[in-house]
Amino acid sequence: MSGVLITEHIILDGRRLGHIRLNAQRSLNALTLEMIELMLPVLRRWQQDANLVAVLLDGAGDKAFCAGGDVVSLYHAIREVEPTSDAMLAPIPELAARFFEQEYRLDYLLHTFGKPVLCWGGGIVMGGGMGLFTASSHRIVTESSRLAMPEVTIALYPDVGGSWFLNHLPPGLGEFIALTGCAINAPDAHWLGLGNRAIAAEKRDQLLPALRLVTDWQDPDVAVNGVLRQLETASVAAFSDLPAPLQSHHPRIRQLLDKDHLQDKVAALLGVASGDPWYHKAQQNLAAGSPLAMAIIARQLGRSRHSSLAEVFQTELALSVQVCRFREFSEGVRARLIDKDNQPDWTFSSLDEVDTALLDALFESPWAMSPLADL
Repeated sequence: MSGVLITEHIILDGRRLGHIRLNAQRSLNALTLEMIELMLPVLRRWQQDANLVAVLLDGAGDKAFCAGGDVVSLYHAIREVEPTSDAMLAPIPELAARFFEQEYRLDYLLHTFGKPVLCWGGGIVMGGGMGLFTASSHRIVTESSRLAMPEVTIALYPDVGGSWFLNHLPPGLGEFIALTGCAINAPDAHWLGLGNRAIAAEKRDQLLPALRLVTDWQDPDVAVNGVLRQLETASVAAFSDLPAPLQSHHPRIRQLLDKDHLQDKVAALLGVASGDPWYHKAQQNLAAGSPLAMAIIARQLGRSRHSSLAEVFQTELALSVQVCRFREFSEGVRARLIDKDNQPDWTFSSLDEVDTALLDALFESPWAMSPLADL
């Protein structure tokens, strides 16, 4: 069975809607290279097709839109490439270079698609799923939505354009989300602008039929917004009792992160005695995270503050490939997803111990010209 279901629906005026469904429920619709390479040519064709007016992107089942990229396959590819005894970094794993390049091409295409792309972000939306979700023009959250960028716990960093969209959030919040991998529910996602429509999960089956009944597609954005507006208006009660923990903690988070050094920021976040289970979970993620990843996160967000979207994907590609050349990432995946002992043997036990020379090496591009230079 294909990991992606691709359908074209005829609408009332004879034009078409494109529908892509991630179809890997057992892995919570995690993105594989095969899935990415199935979607890319279809979306490129749809982008140029004047009779294709909009795209709906969703995931099979109700547990997750997409729980991330296929890091387990990356782990095995990394483990096959051993560094030489005197080398700081191992050779580039071929799968890593191809996976990240194709994934970022897909994300960039969705960001710049030029037609409405509706993404149903119900359930878990993490990592690579956030890349697809945030790249879509119409981002739907439900009362079950749980958005997150938890890469710090596997010694990666929020990529898939995270260096761009996290830098566009209110002060302090992008850094907090990246360092803690905190869960973002529908009210918080809507407040941040990560989601721009809040629709009850029970109305999912009404969306596609309603779109197909629209008669006027002269302006596709107007047509799509008309449908979404009606569904959102009818969904208010589903969200009325949900908290917005990130919004409520924002003043404190901004104060805690008002420090000059990363070590002091992390210490301040961990030092809060909070009875809020949501904040406590964020602290646990941070405490369990890789100190090297924390240093990578801070540097990457800082250097990307004024970057264009294309520049972000180019620098992320280089950084992601470099991270795959050092042991930390594979060790994080081993501990969290392979052996599941949750006991990663991090290279450095604290931020103070992180080797600056290694950090500098990870931020050097392995290519004279980026494979994404054509974006």
